[in-house]
Amino acid sequence: MRLLITNDDGIGAPGIRVLAEAVARDGHHVTVAAPQTEFSGAGAALTAVTEQGRLVLEPVEFGGIAAFAVAASPAYIAVLAALGVFGPAPDILLSGINQGANVGHAILHSGTVGAALTAANEGIRALAVSLDVPTALPHEQRAVPVVEQHWPTAGALAARLLPRLAAAPAATVLNLNAPNLPLPAMKGLRRAAPAPFGQVRMAVAEAAQDFARIIVEVREEPAPPGSDLALLAEGYATVTALRPPSEDPDPLLVGDGLLVAQDLGDGQPRGGA
Repeated sequence: MRLLITNDDGIGAPGIRVLAEAVARDGHHVTVAAPQTEFSGAGAALTAVTEQGRLVLEPVEFGGIAAFAVAASPAYIAVLAALGVFGPAPDILLSGINQGANVGHAILHSGTVGAALTAANEGIRALAVSLDVPTALPHEQRAVPVVEQHWPTAGALAARLLPRLAAAPAATVLNLNAPNLPLPAMKGLRRAAPAPFGQVRMAVAEAAQDFARIIVEVREEPAPPGSDLALLAEGYATVTALRPPSEDPDPLLVGDGLLVAQDLGDGQPRGGA
């Protein structure tokens, strides 16, 4: 299969090299195209820097794998891949391995997941891969605990999922999270629903008339049993099927999309888009 690998931690992050090597061992045609710099939290933003209207693709040494550093967000790179910028469009786009879990509804903001969903929007199957390792929060002054990071665990799980993903319908997206454990120490791989929240949340530290100071803090409340966040904490790897944005049959919309005036409470007709 033709595989395109990107991430949101940047071309120099350790996870993307491990992921590329893990899937290349199975004989796939692998190309790496990742942002020059970190794009964490970019979601599906389409951002790029051009020089005289041209987007520069800088070749990077990657242990024999074709690789490029791109001045663009991961979602933008996914679009470029679909357009054939890095060769024929890939059969599967892989995004990761992200440094830190991507779980719960907070995946909305993930550049790792955003690239995968963007690929699916172009009809390409995609797999987002993350490892549950400690990361520094933006407001923290303390050092992040130094722990061994088990990148090969996430890489091996991604390689094992590829055949099943290849057999799935076009535009299928899987979100894989691995615990930071050696592969034999894991409890297993479980399908999981996203928790209603992520591992961290934004909070207001100070607010006044002319400024606000926002911090990011770790959530303390327990995750619902069986959710991706809960299972990951128990030592399981989790996989969740996702889909790009699609229509939600809103009960307020009727007929050709006009809202019923009396349901709005003011008697004034309104048109729907």
